[in-house]
Amino acid sequence: MRNIILSSALLFSCLSFSFAEETDDEGWVSLFDGKTLEGWKASENKSSFSVVDGQIMVFGPRSHLFYVGKVNDGKFKNFEWKADVMTTEGSNSGMYFHTEYQENGWPGKGYEAQINNTHGDPRKTASLYGVKDNHQPPAKDDEWFTQHVIVKGKQITIKVNGKTIVDFTEPEGVTGDRKLSTGTFALQGHDPKSKVFYKNIMVKLLPE
Repeated sequence: MRNIILSSALLFSCLSFSFAEETDDEGWVSLFDGKTLEGWKASENKSSFSVVDGQIMVFGPRSHLFYVGKVNDGKFKNFEWKADVMTTEGSNSGMYFHTEYQENGWPGKGYEAQINNTHGDPRKTASLYGVKDNHQPPAKDDEWFTQHVIVKGKQITIKVNGKTIVDFTEPEGVTGDRKLSTGTFALQGHDPKSKVFYKNIMVKLLPE
């Protein structure tokens, strides 16, 4: 009996340690281990994503990297989601949310928080792409910045380095797949000339 109690205590200790490693005091959970793409699944051109020096490098033909890991079973409704991002000259990418895995094409479900400081697309970083666009880049190429997406009910907020760029409330009666519902996250590989880096990819679950 004593051995069973000791074994149970040891198991609880290990589980508690594992949980402590994943979640900080403010409730943030890491979605990227800094070493592998475990918990992520790339679409059509899988070689467009790799891990370099603790960062996800996006470089290659169009592809999207979807989160399919264990955190909340990959299903998110209300949340804060942030990543440290660095663009290179002329690069385009994006952070999708409330989306789902698809093998080909641009994700048809959910919204995109744009990543683009000097690419030719006039929709710049922190745009809620095609819905509420921002035309002035709030960050620079070759410098790390933090893009932070917050979804609460019908409200979407996008911040860069703590500054609110977009604050949007989805109207009632929206139809189609580009609407708030529930879903996972994805990082965009836009085109073969775009090279973008991501690290410190974190999520905080919010009450429903």
